[in-house]
Amino acid sequence: MNSFQDCTLTIFSAIFNIFIYYKCYLYFHVMILPHLVIAPSGSRGRGVFATRNIPANTVVEISPVLVLSKKERSLIEQTKLTNYIFEWGDRRVMACLGLGYVSLYNHEYTSNCEYDMDFVHNLITIRTVRKIKKGEELCVNYNADPNDKTKVWFHAK
Repeated sequence: MNSFQDCTLTIFSAIFNIFIYYKCYLYFHVMILPHLVIAPSGSRGRGVFATRNIPANTVVEISPVLVLSKKERSLIEQTKLTNYIFEWGDRRVMACLGLGYVSLYNHEYTSNCEYDMDFVHNLITIRTVRKIKKGEELCVNYNADPNDKTKVWFHAK
């Protein structure tokens, strides 16, 4: 290799490393906004609350998930953890457990947040759909649509 090729390779390597650093930083270091807390939520146990105002369309959490096979899901569904897992995968036969706050967001049929499931990177992203006020609980619609009024399993009984 000549010095021009060495220099080009060094520059390319540096740019690639910067890209990877920032991609990893976004995905793995800024996972939960610092102004979210877990606190009591009345009869619903615990919930996720804002300690300051949060604008609409703000990503408040990017959570890695632990993916469970169909067999593991059937075992977990016999325990208290069944209340904290999400259906997972294109066919929704697997499940996942969020490793951040994601499994602690309570349900509202008209929620103030939405979630997006990334099956490739095993992540769930929580985003606000409207402005959140300081002290307000952040909720998601367990039907995956912030305005879907279809009864969820614990209301369908």
